[in-house]
Amino acid sequence: MNKLPRAKRAQILAMLCEGSSMRSISRVADVSINTVSKLLVEAGEACLAIHDETVRNVKASRIQCDEIWSFCHAKQKNVATAKAAPEGAGDVWTWTAIDADTKLIVSFYVGDRSGESAMVLMDDLRDRLANRVQLTTDGHKAYLEAVEGAFGSDVDFAQLVKLYGPTITAPGRYSPAECIGARKQRVEGNPDIAHVSTSYVERQNLTMRMSMRRFTRLTNAFSKKLDNHIHALALYFVFYNFTRIHKTLRMSPAMAAGITDRLWSLDDVIAKIDEMAPAPKARGPYKKRALENSN
Repeated sequence: MNKLPRAKRAQILAMLCEGSSMRSISRVADVSINTVSKLLVEAGEACLAIHDETVRNVKASRIQCDEIWSFCHAKQKNVATAKAAPEGAGDVWTWTAIDADTKLIVSFYVGDRSGESAMVLMDDLRDRLANRVQLTTDGHKAYLEAVEGAFGSDVDFAQLVKLYGPTITAPGRYSPAECIGARKQRVEGNPDIAHVSTSYVERQNLTMRMSMRRFTRLTNAFSKKLDNHIHALALYFVFYNFTRIHKTLRMSPAMAAGITDRLWSLDDVIAKIDEMAPAPKARGPYKKRALENSN
């Protein structure tokens, strides 16, 4: 079976992480777009395994959570009239939990904006933490039951509830009304009110929009398949946590969190891809065709 050279695969993965579209990558790297898509799937599966195995027993003090909107194939309001809409089409929300000190993405989940998705995120976050933390979310009500179910009383939980002005309705407007203030409210435990903030996780949302082409708004660069969307996110989070030097920290978030003692490269992702690749099937013995008797 033909396999791309390691350097070519690293080039494609680097371009995916830096926000290039799949078609532009196929042109620049001189490969088929199907090759780019296949490598994205392989890298996504490898990165899901890397995150699940490596981001464990995280010692953190302040965790911030938020959710960011995107869509797959078509926006939710257009799914009913969309042609050949695949499973998972419509609005997609990416839930993230970030360590405010090390900037490590501790947990993420791709789903809808329901309480069930919030519960999945919080259950996963609880399993990855090594100690009690101060947790801050926005005012989304789904977090209340999710945090209670995952942490119980073993968390210092507060919400930053944003206050908005009058809703402005205008053709083509997609932004919410102007934020005119915020209210900090304690929910559980004894959170430090001075550190009740979602600034870091919201800045991370901006980084995601800038780093992944499929998150760019008001363009045709959106995910056509939900699986590809998840794989692209998994690749991005490993790239962000392990291989990208954070400008403020001057090291990767994983190094700052003590998860690893070195800066990773995309070669580590490629090594994981090769490790997870199924072994090639052994060919059977070669059999000569019997010569027909011409007599």
